[in-house]
Formats: sequence, structure tokens, C-alpha cells
Amino acid sequence: MLRYILRRVGLMIITLAAISFATFWIINLPPGDYVSTLQAAAETRGEEISQERLAALRARYALNDPFIVQYFNWIGNIVFHGDFGESFAWNRPVSTLIWDRVALSFFLSISTMLMVWAIAFPIGIYSAVKQYSPGDYAGTFFGFVGMAVPEFMLALVFMYLGVRYWGSSVGGLFSPEYADAVWNLGKVIDLASHLWLPILIIGISGTASLIRVTRANLLDELYKPYVITARAKGMPEWKLLLKYPVRMSLSPFFSTVGWLLPGLISGETIISIVLSLPTTGPLLFGAVESQDMYLVGSFVLILSALTVIGTLLSDIALAWWDPRIRHRYEGG
Repeated sequence: MLRYILRRVGLMIITLAAISFATFWIINLPPGDYVSTLQAAAETRGEEISQERLAALRARYALNDPFIVQYFNWIGNIVFHGDFGESFAWNRPVSTLIWDRVALSFFLSISTMLMVWAIAFPIGIYSAVKQYSPGDYAGTFFGFVGMAVPEFMLALVFMYLGVRYWGSSVGGLFSPEYADAVWNLGKVIDLASHLWLPILIIGISGTASLIRVTRANLLDELYKPYVITARAKGMPEWKLLLKYPVRMSLSPFFSTVGWLLPGLISGETIISIVLSLPTTGPLLFGAVESQDMYLVGSFVLILSALTVIGTLLSDIALAWWDPRIRHRYEGG
């Protein structure tokens, strides 16, 4: 396992280096450069940027140097100084724009995944153990419906119900009086009162999918020879079920951990836009629309890095949980 982890970390570093180079090349594809785009955007708004500031920005991002020098300057500022550049659409450092919203995205992603796990695994296990029972049919029906109905449609339906029957809008994560307030107990309670809806909407699809996967995996394990042998030796059914088949069927629990990290940045962009959630998804969408090069490039780089890191953590957790995977690498 140690050799496996070291090999994966080495490949991860190489992958991240390739991704960063490709990202920087992509954000430099549009005509001109960052400063010329910033100047054009200012002229469109009827503003004027001094030549001294433009010259300082060119020196800061080494825009007068060759491409490879610009790349190492950009990636060096990110790695050693945390400087992702400046957003010309927001006129603010990219790092402050991203990290201001990551906390809410993180809380939303964690809460949604905990809900998905808490609901999906018990239902999936019950559906497999009680195959073809009314409960199994009900779980199967919920799985099909949850995977078939688009999430943005559910968001629109709940927003209509909120306005039509509850007399209030269900969009956003805060009430107007708490939107710009400092964090206090009242703001936390207000956040909790708004958080249940996006968690429910985003989690329905993931819950339905995980129910189907857990049920299929457990059914596959229940008919394997080791289960039949253990049952023939008189092992109690509940102990047999929890010790072997359920453990093997819970691999999706660990494999989905890797989805959490990139989900902090990408999130459910469409749902966040429909529900007016101040998460990272709408910010990324707006950056793409306005061709905010450094903001888009930073999003792509961070999302790619989190995807690679999340996949590594999932593989390690899966190898720790499933002895079949661990012994395969120990034997190799």
C-alpha cells in the first residue's frame, strides 16, 4: 500500500502540473492579454485606467515576457503566495472571491452528502434483504423517480409552493435582514431555516442513485459462496449480514468521498442559480459569461486539483475498507 500511495502521489503531482499548464494556455487563448482586456472593459464602462497602473499590472504578471516565463510566474504566485490574479469583472483579487463562497459551498456539500448517506444506505440494504417486497418496490420506485426528475424542476416547484402556499420566497440562504449581518446565533438559525430546501433538492438525485447502487452491490454479495458457507455453519443472519455482505456493498460510501472536494467549487450550479444561493457555482457561471480569464482559470485549476486529490483520498479509503483491494496491491 505504501508503494501504491507513493506512486499515486507522484502521478498526481505530474497530472496537476500538466493541468496547470493546460489551464494557463487556455486562459491565454483569447486575443490580447489580461491588461488589455481589463482596459477594454474599463473603457466600455466609461472609465479610464492610468498608464502607471497598467504598467504595474504588466510587470506583476510578466505579460511582456515569453509565454513560458508568464506561466512560471503565474503558477509560482499561486503556489508560494496564494495569488491567483485579479478579476477584472469584480475588480477584486480572485482568491477573496473564491474563498468567500467556499465556506457556504463546503457546508452545503457536507450537509447534502450526510443526508444522502443517512437515507440511501438503510433503504438500499433493506431493499436488497427484502427483495421484491412492498418496501423494495417503494424504494425502487423512489430511485427511478429521483433519477428521472431534473433537479432544477424540483427547485422551481418548491419555489412556486413557497410563494403560493407558504407566503414567502424559499430562495437564498439568508433572509434579507441577515444577508449582510455579522455572524451571530440569529444568523445561524436563519441559515438553518433556509438550508433544508437546497439540501433536499440536491440530495434527492444522489440519494436515488446511491439506493440503486447499494441494492445492486448487496444483492451481488448475498449470493456468493462465502455467504452461503457462513449461513450453513449457523452464523446468525444479522451478524452474517453486517459483518460481510454489507461491508463489501458499502464501497460506494468511500468512493463518493472523492466527489466532495470538487463539489465545493462546482457544486450544483443550476440549482444555485435557480435558488439564488451565494455559492461558488453561480460565480463560476458568471465568470464564464463575462470571459473573466483569471477567475475562470483559477476555478478550472482548483476544480481539477480537488478532483485529483479527492480521487486519491477515495482510493486510499477504499483500499483501507475493502481487504480485497488492499491485498491486491500488497500482492503486486
